[in-house]
Amino acid sequence: MSQSVCILGVTGSIGQSTLKILQQHPEEYSVFAVTAHSRIVELVEICKQYRPKIAVVPFNKVDELRRLLVAKKLTDIEILHDEAGLIAVAEHPQVDVVMAAIVGAAGLLPTLAAAKAGKRVLLANKEALVMSGDIMIQTARENNALLLPVDSEHNAIFQCLPETYLQGERHGQPKLGVKQILLTASGGPFLHHSLEQLQSVTPAQACKHPNWSMGQKISVDSATLMNKGLELIEACHLFAVEEQFVTVVVHPQSIIHSMVQYVDGSTLAQMGNPDMCTPIAHALAWPKRIQTHVPPLDLFVHSQLNFEQPDIQRFPALKLARQAMKAGGLAPTILNAANEIAVAAFLHEKIGFTQIPQIVEHVLGQVENSAANNIDVILHADKSARMVAEKAVLNSGS
Repeated sequence: MSQSVCILGVTGSIGQSTLKILQQHPEEYSVFAVTAHSRIVELVEICKQYRPKIAVVPFNKVDELRRLLVAKKLTDIEILHDEAGLIAVAEHPQVDVVMAAIVGAAGLLPTLAAAKAGKRVLLANKEALVMSGDIMIQTARENNALLLPVDSEHNAIFQCLPETYLQGERHGQPKLGVKQILLTASGGPFLHHSLEQLQSVTPAQACKHPNWSMGQKISVDSATLMNKGLELIEACHLFAVEEQFVTVVVHPQSIIHSMVQYVDGSTLAQMGNPDMCTPIAHALAWPKRIQTHVPPLDLFVHSQLNFEQPDIQRFPALKLARQAMKAGGLAPTILNAANEIAVAAFLHEKIGFTQIPQIVEHVLGQVENSAANNIDVILHADKSARMVAEKAVLNSGS
């Protein structure tokens, strides 16, 4: 029986990779709903090819989308808008699988809605777990939802762990013979830049990742290593371990996607070519495996694999993320909000590259941390942190 898929963020790189997998398995999966933020022309082409029942866009794009759909004679596609529309498709009773691929805090409420509705949630939006990890995991558990990681690193860890490990009861000591999680990082495009060189890098340089094709925001996060910091927080929630049991390992080739060390001396690694279609297909079909177009790894071509420790002096974002996870409560939400504002400011050339972690650290010191008891408290902290970060950006230019 075919499964209905809702793709939140269909025009992004993860959304596009998801469509590639679905296209290979038309008997098993169909596209029920798609969402996009600004690429309306691309969305229309997707609607033409996959014929979803519902499309969701911001309110100010509804007229444009409707006009283009009419021109293509696609008048049977229902149009919803804004956050309410995103939530409606994420929890829709006809949806079996939700690909949560909206970038940033905007993906939090739709992802939570999917978990509350008991869906199979393919989690590509790491910010949803960073901001509301305990609530998200608890909601999934209470509603028999399945949260399956799509980030290549977390998917790799998932593949290297016993199946019963995912979404444990609480953060603590590793269990089932696990000693520690080794979270790999490519190191980004500036791995060997000096501090002095980092001060003058441009947005274009930061967005040119050596191994992966990604959106602007995640590319900058990868360059600052904040992406790895957010992934560290995500790993703690997904696999129910304290931050001290997650070690970041810089691995420039991006062939080993992450590893798990066991108490008997074993280290299990998941390897593959750097293509997001592999973890997407794994999460989509788990516990089965389905075919992708990704070629198998040629070990004779990739004959050398390097590993090194991250330099937190040059890349302090990783240290800030670890401290936020250790502090708990609202600290990860504050970290994430400040980073989103700082990265946007860098992309618009309002601040320099090395000012991104400086602004994040400033905001962490300014916004009060307390227990993340409910979504309203989390969203309020997110809003407060953004205001403080925006002020810091303005002051940095004066």
